[in-house]
Order: sequence, then C-alpha cells, then structure tokens
Amino acid sequence: MATAVSNLTGSRPFRVIQRGQIRYLVQEGDESMLVALRQLLRRERILDAARKLMLRGIRGNQFTFYLNKQVAYAGHVSFCMPEGESPLGPIKFTVETDDPKSFIDWLATRTVDGRPIDEICKSGYPPSAHSERPSRK
Repeated sequence: MATAVSNLTGSRPFRVIQRGQIRYLVQEGDESMLVALRQLLRRERILDAARKLMLRGIRGNQFTFYLNKQVAYAGHVSFCMPEGESPLGPIKFTVETDDPKSFIDWLATRTVDGRPIDEICKSGYPPSAHSERPSRK
C-alpha cells in the first residue's frame, strides 16, 4: 500500500493509525504533496472525470475521493467507489482546505476540448477561451 500511495504523493513519511483490526497509513502535507497526482491526471487525460468525482465528494471544507490501489501501484490513476471495485480495497484521499472548489480547480483543471484551460491560456488563446466552447455544427 505504501508504494501505491507514494506513487501518487511522493515519498513523504507515513503515520500508522490502528482502529480495531484495521491499520491505516496516513500521510499529511500541503498541496505540493499532490503535484504528482495532478500530473498523472493530466498525463492520463482524465481531468474531466476526476473533477466531477472530486466535486461530488465535497463536504464542508474537505473533499474525499477513492483511487484503485492496484492501478496506483503501477503508477497510474483510476477512480473507484469506496467498496467493491478494488479487490485490495481503495486508497481514500481526504483533502482539507479552506476552499475545496478552488483546490479542485488546481488539481483537476477544467478543460476545453480535452485541453486544460491553463495550457490554452498560455498558448496565446484569448483569456475568455476557458469559458466559451465552440459549437459543433
């Protein structure tokens, strides 16, 4: 499990928490801890799906999402449900922040035709490109 999580967050130290018969590996840090996950979401071109799932997971000042442990071990990202989809159980991410929606905007940037809006704006398109979508006729 530590390798799977480290593939997504880097090699920060873990704390072990025991709750009954279950042991949890806990990793805490600032947003720099999720830079690798942010890059994986872009590389695998799943920003829109990731964004949708993360927004659904907002509760107050935090959001939660689950990733497939086996896929993470292989250095990739696949979202899953809390139970049943991942034979080894999922990796649960809980992100606490003052502004969950803004953090999700950074982590799983909006896209236009599959391209992250921050890349579109850097490439010389007008700044309004992120809010307009050309019609397909």
